[in-house]
Amino acid sequence: MIWRGLGAAKDEITRKRINRAPWPVLATGLPWLSIMLASMVSFSPVIASAPVMPPFSYLMLLAWRMLRPGMLPVWAGLPLGFFDDLYSGQPFGSGILLWSATMLAMEVIDERFLWRGFLQDWLAASVLTPAYLLLCAMFAWGATGYPLPLVIVPQVLLSIIIYPVMTRIVALFDRVRLLPLKRL
Repeated sequence: MIWRGLGAAKDEITRKRINRAPWPVLATGLPWLSIMLASMVSFSPVIASAPVMPPFSYLMLLAWRMLRPGMLPVWAGLPLGFFDDLYSGQPFGSGILLWSATMLAMEVIDERFLWRGFLQDWLAASVLTPAYLLLCAMFAWGATGYPLPLVIVPQVLLSIIIYPVMTRIVALFDRVRLLPLKRL
């Protein structure tokens, strides 16, 4: 009798999944929304004399691009970089330029290395993130006249260390994105 009840429960779960598909708005919009919300993390009440907080939005962009290469188009760096420029405090246009260049670099990496594992993705993020932070510091130096390359070392190290956590968060968002919510 108990086994029959478990079998019925299993059939009921299976029936709930049939004729279901991911909700299209959630499936296409969650990557964009999560990156834009990560851009707003800079409004957190953390006060520091030097840049220590990693660029969460940039790391999320890299994680989405590496986890789901076809999800974000190549031109996505322009609007997402524009949105990040509004909230990051960087000189306007730096995010647009650097995020677009990152998307192009990721396209080259995807073409060059068709089959990658997590270590190759982490290595690519470990190269792209310090380059991004160094170029952001150079843009800020051009705007303020104060050089920052040595000050960003803790930010670079923390960004490289936190990348696997961002990848795990993006994987969780990807599972939510693909939940079968729409009834066919």
